[in-house]
Amino acid sequence: FSVAVYAADPGTWTGWISDAHCGAKGNNEGHAACAKKCVKDGYAPVFVVGDKVYAINDPKKVSKYVGEKVTITGTITGDTVNIEKVSK
Repeated sequence: FSVAVYAADPGTWTGWISDAHCGAKGNNEGHAACAKKCVKDGYAPVFVVGDKVYAINDPKKVSKYVGEKVTITGTITGDTVNIEKVSK
């Protein structure tokens, strides 16, 4: 019996901060108002790169970027991005 442990490699990705309700539909500038409304209504912010949607480990780090295109530095584990730095 063996246990494998996988460490996520750090990286940098550019994508959109959308909302969990709309997901990948939020990967464009025209979705900003909808993303802000959905997050305000209680949906979690998500990070969208192309058609791939990632949960965000610390949503407070992206709260001021909802609906915007950003570059995130961190790690991705499964379907969750672990943010070290966010920039516009």
